[in-house]
Amino acid sequence: METGIIIIGSFVAFLIFLWIIGFRIIPSNKIGVVEKWWSPKGSLNEQIIALKGEAGYQPEVLRGGIHFKTPLMYKVHKCALVTIPQGQIAYVFSRDGKPLEPTQTLGKIIPEGNNFQNTRKFLENGGQRGPQRGMVREGTYAFNLAQFMIITEDKMYYLPMGTRAEEMTIMKMTEMLKERGGFRPIIIKGTDDKVGIVTVHDGPSLNRDDIIAPTVGDSSADPGIYHNNFQDPEKFLKAGGYRGRQHQVLVEGTYFINRLFATVELIDKTIIEVGFVGVVVSYIGAKGVDSTGEGYKHGELVENGCRGVWRMPLMPGKYAFNTYAGKIIKVPTTNIILKWITNQIGNHKYDENLKEVSLITKDAFEPSLPLSVVTHIDYRKAPLVIQRFGDIKMLVDQTLDPMVSAYFKNIGQTKTLIQLIQDRNEIQAISSTEMKAKFEHYNLELEEVLIGTPVASENDNKIEFILTQLRERQIAMEKIETYSQQQKAADKEKELRESESRAQQQKFLTESEINIHIQSNQGKAEYQRSLQEASKIKALAEAEGEKEARIGIGKAIAIEEQVRAYGGSQYQVIQDIMSKFTQAVEKAKIDIVPKTVISMGSSENGGSAANAFEMLLGLLVSEKLGVKVSDVVNKEDNEKIKAIKESILKSMEEDSKKLVENQAANEVSADAISKNEAAPTKEAK
Repeated sequence: METGIIIIGSFVAFLIFLWIIGFRIIPSNKIGVVEKWWSPKGSLNEQIIALKGEAGYQPEVLRGGIHFKTPLMYKVHKCALVTIPQGQIAYVFSRDGKPLEPTQTLGKIIPEGNNFQNTRKFLENGGQRGPQRGMVREGTYAFNLAQFMIITEDKMYYLPMGTRAEEMTIMKMTEMLKERGGFRPIIIKGTDDKVGIVTVHDGPSLNRDDIIAPTVGDSSADPGIYHNNFQDPEKFLKAGGYRGRQHQVLVEGTYFINRLFATVELIDKTIIEVGFVGVVVSYIGAKGVDSTGEGYKHGELVENGCRGVWRMPLMPGKYAFNTYAGKIIKVPTTNIILKWITNQIGNHKYDENLKEVSLITKDAFEPSLPLSVVTHIDYRKAPLVIQRFGDIKMLVDQTLDPMVSAYFKNIGQTKTLIQLIQDRNEIQAISSTEMKAKFEHYNLELEEVLIGTPVASENDNKIEFILTQLRERQIAMEKIETYSQQQKAADKEKELRESESRAQQQKFLTESEINIHIQSNQGKAEYQRSLQEASKIKALAEAEGEKEARIGIGKAIAIEEQVRAYGGSQYQVIQDIMSKFTQAVEKAKIDIVPKTVISMGSSENGGSAANAFEMLLGLLVSEKLGVKVSDVVNKEDNEKIKAIKESILKSMEEDSKKLVENQAANEVSADAISKNEAAPTKEAK
């Protein structure tokens, strides 16, 4: 039992020893903030951190491991390590250090402080109390939470000291940072066409004449003052930067900016479309030298970068323009159509307040004249127009409207209503010429003036009556013209028909011409055939004639011989008569001896009547009885027989002559055809 008491006593004594020597174990994920209860060097007065061994919070922290800090002198506060997530920003509030200057809102950055992890260096090198300009990026840090309060998006890291006001201040700061999105970097996307306008909340104030802080430290060529788009507040202030809205803007990219030092407002880029130029009116910059010359008394134009209206406009494109440092007035360079017509507005909408021009004509009519004016602004003269009128809308309302209205009122007083209608083209041409000089005086280029038809008021029908008469008159004139044109059309149609007929007959003319050639060729062929046939006929005729001649001569000789054989011509005649008579009796089948003979008595001469057969028999009997036929055939018959013989011989001679004549005629025809081939006659053509 005594042994147990001894062991327990020894253990208690060991624990007391450990407590007395201050045995401490700090985990690796924690730190130990050391607070000194007492010190021979005394206590602190205004400080919180004891840099010289005084009683109070010590600047160094205990990291993970075993440490010996006697509780008789030290109190160790275990705190967690500060972890800042990826892509986030943490802010630092310093409890101790030098007080801020009257012009300061944030404590300056102490590079020797190792990003707030070396408290001693921070304080010894002039670290200031309060919110700091420096930030803490992602990572894990061992901060002395008695000296620094670390503010993240999700949590605050600090060692409570029982000061309620301090905690309330930190809470308000946290809420403000959340509203500004201060725990995350500023990301400007290229697709958003945004520009970041920076407002700095620390540094010296601007002069009373300045509304925008000038650009400083924007060149990387000078690393000593290059603040890299407000991400290094110390270099920004070293470069001479002022608090307030900055002229320098942020474009596409990611920026880690302390939102306690500067806030960023995103605005749209300035886009100047094709067909426009941008006239810049700058609110900042040095006073420029006027470039308009002595003859221009309506204001000054300055070089780009100076305060005032810039001499050179901005061409179409996108611009990261700070609209707090100036404004861009878009001026169209395309044609501007201004319509003096009620309820009609052009594309640029500069004519919203325009309406028809009220006229009083020479004959006391009061029509309203609708008209349109096409004008153009030279892009090089756009700054002059803006300097003189402020904007295009003011130019139209205050200058062009009264000028154009007065001009056409003057014209209306010199014209009757009918002249105003009928001479519209002439008036339009004259007005376009005369008004160009007026427009050039205002740095405008007049393209064209377009005049409409005069319109009467609602209660005035006299103008419509005049117009009705004009329409009827015009209709009558158009009818006359129509009839005239119809007559001309009829004449043309007649000519057309004739041309069509000639065209149709042309086919036949062509065919006839071709037929002439064909017939000519056929004639030549016929001629050749005729030559051949003539030769053939000639040969045949000669042969036939010779044959006929020989036959005729042969017949004549045969007849003569027959006559001689019969004893004379009387016998030949009897022989021929009997031969023919016999052929007739044979063909007719007549009975030689009649079956019935009727006798009617004697004839007037006392003889009996006889027929041909009886007469023939009588002739033959008389010949047989010794009576010669020559006695019976009279002398006249002999003459006839002789004449027949002579006729046959004469006919043979004539046939021979005709054959000779035909041969000669064929030869003549051949010569004529040859001549016709060489020179066609009128009939051949």
